[in-house]
Amino acid sequence: MLNTTSIVCSTQGCWGSHKLRLRLCGGAVLHPTIHRIECVQGVVKAPGQTGRINSVDITKIPKAVASEFSTEQMPEARTASTYEERMLANYVPVYVMLQLGVISNDNVFEDRPKIERQLKELRAAGVDGVMVDVWWGIVESKGPKQYDWSAYRSLFALVQGCGLKLQAIMSFHRCGGNVGDEVTIPLPKWVLHIGETDPDIFYTNRKGNRNEEYLTIGVDSQPIFHGRTAVQMYSDYMKSFRENMSDFLEAGLIIDIEVGLGPAGELRYPSYTGTQGWIFPGIGEFQCYDKYLEAEFKEAAMNAGHPEWGLPDNAGEYNDTPGLTEFFGLNGTYLTEKGKFFLTWYSNKLINHGDEILDEANKAFLGCKVKLAAKIAGIHWWYKSPSHAAELTSGYYNLKDRDGYRPIARMLSRHYAIFNFTCLEMRNSEQRADAKCGPQELVQQVLSGGWREQLEVAGENALSRYDSNGYNQILLNARPNGIDKDGKPKQIMYGVTYLRLSDELLKDKNFKTFKTFVKKMHADQDYCAELGMYNHQIGSLERSKPKFTMEELLEATKPMEPFPWGEETDMKIDDFEGVIGYLIRKLFSMFK
Repeated sequence: MLNTTSIVCSTQGCWGSHKLRLRLCGGAVLHPTIHRIECVQGVVKAPGQTGRINSVDITKIPKAVASEFSTEQMPEARTASTYEERMLANYVPVYVMLQLGVISNDNVFEDRPKIERQLKELRAAGVDGVMVDVWWGIVESKGPKQYDWSAYRSLFALVQGCGLKLQAIMSFHRCGGNVGDEVTIPLPKWVLHIGETDPDIFYTNRKGNRNEEYLTIGVDSQPIFHGRTAVQMYSDYMKSFRENMSDFLEAGLIIDIEVGLGPAGELRYPSYTGTQGWIFPGIGEFQCYDKYLEAEFKEAAMNAGHPEWGLPDNAGEYNDTPGLTEFFGLNGTYLTEKGKFFLTWYSNKLINHGDEILDEANKAFLGCKVKLAAKIAGIHWWYKSPSHAAELTSGYYNLKDRDGYRPIARMLSRHYAIFNFTCLEMRNSEQRADAKCGPQELVQQVLSGGWREQLEVAGENALSRYDSNGYNQILLNARPNGIDKDGKPKQIMYGVTYLRLSDELLKDKNFKTFKTFVKKMHADQDYCAELGMYNHQIGSLERSKPKFTMEELLEATKPMEPFPWGEETDMKIDDFEGVIGYLIRKLFSMFK
């Protein structure tokens, strides 16, 4: 009986890459096969061995091994490695959002043992990292420029210790009032105190109702916050974050800085909010009636030669349908010269707001090996109606003959920012017919626009899902035309962040399906620790490119056909019932 020993070796890289087993039989190399890594301090060992029994010093192997390879065998080994590298080009990393209140309102990391246990479960499932809101209302709660990062440092150290990457959100909004908000975290108290004497610092609807979720764009340049403007407050916060988290940035723990640009951290107006009575699928309301934005619009109208134009007074209320309003109805105001002027001004104010804050973020993190990101909301209801009313009230001037998202993508491109979009899990068939929803077409339009502007495009699910249908839709959007076995697909998402970590997600059945989803997002490859192995290497952040002119941004409004999209993912997840159904169908097909 031959004495056979397995030798397993690997180059450095991701887990499961560049693997080669050489089977020795009486000292001769018999056959190379793909296996797993096991290389320790220059000595390659047989699986399960701890001493030098059945081990070989790899410094003495090359000549002997090379002499035993046949000309047919050598290409096979190289091809296997190259094939694996090509498959890794299809790898889409998966991140998981942490709980909204993982750091308490009192700035305490309260439930460390539970979070540690959950993080380890995510890591064992192959998850690449986590996302966390870094709340302005918690860190700078005690007074202007009085920052306390201690609780977040403890959390970040735990994430690092669990072997996960981190996406940090600069959350300049209030938590509470949106779908899924389980806790309430207000803006800093001293900011709210200023609002008691000047309520116009908050977004305001036509009836004068204030929304304290986020400061109005109208105060971006108003030095009314103890001598600082809103933009300066955001800038100082990000600079302090960099100073206090420099060790985590230098260690490569933090890979993304997502800059909050509005309610729910999204670049939009708070046009639909439950705290003011909105319910799905209401069209929402314009939010530009504070004294600051009113003055800016009046000046803009006067400069355009129309001092008689005012802000809309015929756009309905939160829960109206488009047809009930004069503004959004058939041949509505939105189609007139006056309506077009307002919508252009309203949407451009939003783009400029994002541009200014991202420019400050770029300066704050200049030179760091990190990427900036911004999130855009998936306003999918009324997408298939002529006026796209819900999108227009949110600030996305998007119509059949006008792309409202590509100008945003173009703006992001000058900051090298990731375009993060929501509602990846949604399918048209799951929505209310009377709301004329189009989440699938919306995702296709927005992602295509981002790719056309040469952006990295990432995304999230809008609502928590645990079923294979939701996961399969995300998989389809992540790689619209499936796996490319020759390398990186032409269209592939940069990453997907799952909303959100919870006890429900970690239940046996749900977590089993989730783990399968992660594996499919990774193109059936093992977890990969090295970003460069799947083309995600991060260089030092460069200074933002020159600001686009308004004409250059408006040029991007020209509509274009989206890229082709498959009908379903080629990495489909079948739940148990689906698998049984498939086997029954196969069985019956054998007797046809």
